[in-house]
Amino acid sequence: MTSNNPAVFLLMVNGQIEAADFPEYDGLYCKYCFVYGHDWAPTSGLEEGISQITSKGRGSQRLVWNFPLDITFKSTNPFGWPQIVVSVYGPDTFGNDVVRGYGAIHIPFTPGKHTKTIPMFVPESTSRLQKFTSWLMGRRPEFTDPKVVAQGEGREVTRVRSQGFVTLQFNIVTKDMKKLGYETTSEHSASTGLTRASQQP
Repeated sequence: MTSNNPAVFLLMVNGQIEAADFPEYDGLYCKYCFVYGHDWAPTSGLEEGISQITSKGRGSQRLVWNFPLDITFKSTNPFGWPQIVVSVYGPDTFGNDVVRGYGAIHIPFTPGKHTKTIPMFVPESTSRLQKFTSWLMGRRPEFTDPKVVAQGEGREVTRVRSQGFVTLQFNIVTKDMKKLGYETTSEHSASTGLTRASQQP
């Protein structure tokens, strides 16, 4: 039996981490995790995962994973809308697993199918000596917790370098948002995003 006055709305996300473009590297795999606000809670699905290792095909520069995503969230308000954080790893010259890129993007607000491309970046050493030492020791700079990528705190003092892109495909379904007073509009309409009495999340 369903209630006419729901207390929460649902955000259902499925899709895949399709592919990556890292021209200089091959034999890469990725990890993902979701970051969300205090009012959000996952009700089903996986919050994090790790893909298989993939290599470039003949005549192609793309690394194809087609790694599935499937999770459902519930919340009482859109503040802290979920983000997905993707980290890409691969071997260096000495066979050590090192980070090849970090990136994050908000889950799309509007229901339907979406394809998004995340620009990736890697932390940089602050000096040439540190850069050489980290290369020699096989310990490149990396974040101890990849979720820091989805937060702004402390990021202004981090030196990074752009490196590669990851493409994701999302299928989004929402439930009971309109009943709670939130309106999601089509990306093709004049006003985009999520609104409630003219306020943005």
